[in-house]
Parts: sequence; C-alpha cells; structure tokens
Amino acid sequence: MNKITTLGWAAYDEKAVFKPIKFSRNALKDNEILLKTLYCGICHSDIHAAKNEWNKTTYPIVPGHEIVGIVTKVGKNVKDFKIGDYAGVGCLIDSCGKCEACINSKEQFCEKGAVWTYNTLDYDKEITKGGYSNNIKLNEKFAIKIPKDAPIKLIAPLFCAGITTYSPLKFSKVSSGKNVAIAGFGGLGVMAYKYAKAMGAEVSIIARNNKKRQIALTMGAKNYYSDVKNVDDKFDVIISTIPTKYDVLDYVKLLKWGGELAIVGLPPVKDELNLNVNSLVRLSHKKIYGSLIGGIQETKEMLDFSLKHNIFPEVKIIKAEQINKAFDDLLNNSSDFRYVIEFDE
Repeated sequence: MNKITTLGWAAYDEKAVFKPIKFSRNALKDNEILLKTLYCGICHSDIHAAKNEWNKTTYPIVPGHEIVGIVTKVGKNVKDFKIGDYAGVGCLIDSCGKCEACINSKEQFCEKGAVWTYNTLDYDKEITKGGYSNNIKLNEKFAIKIPKDAPIKLIAPLFCAGITTYSPLKFSKVSSGKNVAIAGFGGLGVMAYKYAKAMGAEVSIIARNNKKRQIALTMGAKNYYSDVKNVDDKFDVIISTIPTKYDVLDYVKLLKWGGELAIVGLPPVKDELNLNVNSLVRLSHKKIYGSLIGGIQETKEMLDFSLKHNIFPEVKIIKAEQINKAFDDLLNNSSDFRYVIEFDE
C-alpha cells in the first residue's frame, strides 16, 4: 500500500533549531483516519523533548500533540468519522485496547505501552512524528470529534493543556466551596484557573513574581501570591504547573488536613524534584500525586465542558516558519497564551 507523503518541521539535535523535513507515514490502516493539519499548539513539553531534556529524544524529532485537523481519508472499518469532519488529536494515537488501563479509559497508562503522538515507537516499530506537519494519521478511537461550529483556532491546546489541567481537578473532586490554588500562571496555569472557577471553586494564584498579578486579579482570582513563603491561606487542592525545579514541601505545607497537591508540570531531568520523606511524614494525611494528561473518554468530556463554559486558552497564531522564534520566546519569557501554528488549508 502507498505510504503517505508528509511535510513537516523537525529539530535535528539538542540545539532544537527547526528546519523543514519531508518524510513518509505508513499507509492508512483499516481502523485509522488521516487528518490534514489545520492548527497545532506549541506545548512546553515540545521544548523539553526537542532539547532532549528528558533524555528520551530520537532525532530528527517532529513534535506537536495539540492538533486540530480535517478528515481527508478513512480506513474501511472506520465508523465514527467521515471525510470533512473536524477532529482533534492529543498526546495519544494508539494503545493496546485490552489491558486494565485501556478498558478503564486510562489509555495513557497502557500496560503494553501507549503510542504517543511523537517521539515513540508505534506498533509497527516506526518512530512517531507529530503535528508540526501537514498531516497525521491515527486510530479513530483516539480522535476527538469537534463540532463544525466550534472556534477551531482556539481548540488545539485543549488536547494537552486542557486535559492536563481538567483531569486532576476532576480527580480531586473540585467543586463549589473548595479552596484551590494554582501554582504557576503560564499556559497551563491559566487553563487550570479557568476550569477550577467554572467548577465553582475559589481560586488563588501562587507565582514567583508580580508580572501577572493584574491579569489574575482581573480574571477574578481570590488572591495572588508572588512568593510561596508569603501565602497566608490553606487549600483543599493545589495544582502545580511549574516546569522548573522547586521545593515540593513548600506547597504541601499550604494544604489543609487531607488536602491534595497534584503535579502536572514536568521539569527537565537535571532539575528533578526532591522530596524529604521525613518532613512529609510529619505533614501526614496530605496527599501528593502526579497526573498525566487524561484518557480519551475524559478528553471528550473536557472538550464538552470547555465548549459549554466557553473555556479556551489565549492563543497567538503563527506560521510554521516562526516556530524557532516561538521557542525562543517561551524559553525567555513566561507566557499566559499558547502559540498555535496555522497550516495552510
């Protein structure tokens, strides 16, 4: 069967300088769909991966796991999509579908090994390449149908930034009356804030400077703290979106008895977080857990919730030729918006 010719943008080494690349995707399988990429968000994890900061990168790497596209081909066994439908793609494009995690719609924890949208071996032993490209193919079960009237320019980042922050808020049962803090107020932090507010919580921001104080307060934040050491409140739930090194116990100390700290920000390996177990035991009955995106069913739920409550990221639309500048900006300036690459229709 014919392979699929693809044009994309790749980093070729740890300098993470992006250049055009032409490559082939395997032929479409019977249960797969092919999307023409319309929009692809730039996630901070793309930077970590492109610069090999997690020590797992295979070059050349084509990142991108916040994708909105239009269906251009369908395999003969595809049931839920037809040519012309809008669909979204997040961090996953396949899993075994048979293990306990998959059966419970937690495909990101697939026991065989989930197939991530880029920089991982798929089940055909090919390295996946992501949404910084003009097309992508995937198992239809991992595509999220997008309504025709949805604001598609704003939706792409929901498939990582959205589900990454929605999932732990749901897991920690955030609801009306809960006192919640968001640690870090970049692209992830802003999304976490919006979801927590829509769930009825009182929400404060804990940042490391005052740059975004006015933005947060204008959005309705209960409090804005520019230094974790100066926080004078106790929280039911804290969502940490911080992507650099910090002292986890500084935030655990701010929890109420029985409170929960959810960690979604991923620092580079060299900045791995340390945790003093002796100190943790003395702060007993407070919980720390990591949260990794969400399963496909929960991602669909997140999109419905976002559309219902008009929750979208602030985005800045760029062309693929501007990826390198966007990376530089994200490395040197914390941002409350998400860069989104627009591909020509």
